Amino acid sequence: MKIVSIILARGGSKEIPSKNIIDVNGKPLLYYTISASQKSDVDETWVSTDSSKIKKIAENFNANVIDRPTNISGDYSQSEEALLHFAKNINFDILVFIQPTSPLLKAADINQGIKLLEDDNYSSVFSVYKQHWIPKWSLDIKPINWSTNNRPMRQEVDEEYIENGAFYITRKTSLLNSKLRYSGKKNIVVMPYYRSFQIDTLDDLNLIKGLL
Repeated sequence: MKIVSIILARGGSKEIPSKNIIDVNGKPLLYYTISASQKSDVDETWVSTDSSKIKKIAENFNANVIDRPTNISGDYSQSEEALLHFAKNINFDILVFIQPTSPLLKAADINQGIKLLEDDNYSSVFSVYKQHWIPKWSLDIKPINWSTNNRPMRQEVDEEYIENGAFYITRKTSLLNSKLRYSGKKNIVVMPYYRSFQIDTLDDLNLIKGLL
C-alpha cells in the first residue's frame, strides 16, 4: 500500500497575505505540516500549489510538488477539486490530506489515522477534538439549540466531536468514487483541543506562535 500526503497551499489569501508561508517562529508556516508528514509513516509528502514562491519553499524542505491549475486555485475553489486533480495524476493507495494552517499537527496523529484505516478497513479517517456543551448564540442574539428559560448544565448535554481540519485520510478508490475527502465507513482521531487551532486570522497566528 502506497501512502502519500497532500498539502494544499495556494498563493492567494485575503485575511493574512501569503498566509501559507508567513513566518511562524522563524519558519514558514508550511514547514510545520511538511515536517509532520515527513516524520510519519507517509511514503511521499506532496504540496499542491499555484505559487512559484511556495513551490520553491516546499522543494527546499524536500517535499514533492504538483502544480495546481489556476482554474482550481481561486478563492471559491473547493479543496476536493485539487484532491481529485492530484489523484488523477499521482499513483497512491491511501491519501493523507493535510491543511497547512494546522502547524500543531504531529506525526503521531497522522500515524494513528493511518493505522485505523489499515487495520480496521475504514474508508476514511479525520481529525477532531472533543467539546463540552457551551451556550451558543446567533448573530442576532438568539440561543442556538437551547432556551434561556431552561438552560442545561454542561454535564447534562452530550459532548460533541468537532472537526479541527488538521487532516483527512481516505483511500484513492473512495476519493475517486465519491469525489469527497471522506466517505463510506468513517472513524476519527481525537486530538487535544490545544493542538487543534488553525491559523486563519492574525489573532490565531499570535496564539499559535506562543504554543509552538
